[in-house]
Amino acid sequence: MSEKTLPYMIYAEVTPNPATMKFVANRVLVEDGAVYEFNSEAESANAPFAQRLFSFPFIQKIFITQNFITLTKMEGIEWDDVMLELREYISNYLNAGQPLFNGTVEQAKNGETQDTGITDHAKADTPIEERIVEILDEYIRPAVEGDGGAIHFKSFEEGRLNVVLKGACSGCPSSSVTLKAGIKALFDRMLPEVKEVVAEEL
Repeated sequence: MSEKTLPYMIYAEVTPNPATMKFVANRVLVEDGAVYEFNSEAESANAPFAQRLFSFPFIQKIFITQNFITLTKMEGIEWDDVMLELREYISNYLNAGQPLFNGTVEQAKNGETQDTGITDHAKADTPIEERIVEILDEYIRPAVEGDGGAIHFKSFEEGRLNVVLKGACSGCPSSSVTLKAGIKALFDRMLPEVKEVVAEEL
């Protein structure tokens, strides 16, 4: 049985950010490493799946990439009270064959064909930037995705590395600690030209 004929199965994983929960599928949801983040229902005009999830009044943000969805809830709601309902809803929606997005990738946000910055993959123009991207891809991105988020290279100038955090990592209390301790330490060993790591949350 090929992956495309397997029924979707969804399980939930906690993340370092207590406001977010990661819902993982046994099949790929988004191809080619694309990243989608919706901060309100208004942003999801051509993303019917996100619109349906925003119908739950406690959902504040939706992040979709590869084989998982990370949901951010409002304060005052406990995951234990809504996790099973959300897991069942996501599974039923996907198994009914309903679309995640209408139109093209570029139209998935705001209902327009535009460069939305959804993927945030900046081009590496120099050998040192290419090496930075290699390190991010090989050593850092898998761990960040494991926590329900995404990290992308944005720029490197005068020793300062700028990255973009999304999903569970955006607004996560441990993000700055992780960057300064884990990521910076890795670059200290592998590419000491990186003197500082700065995260932007979009």
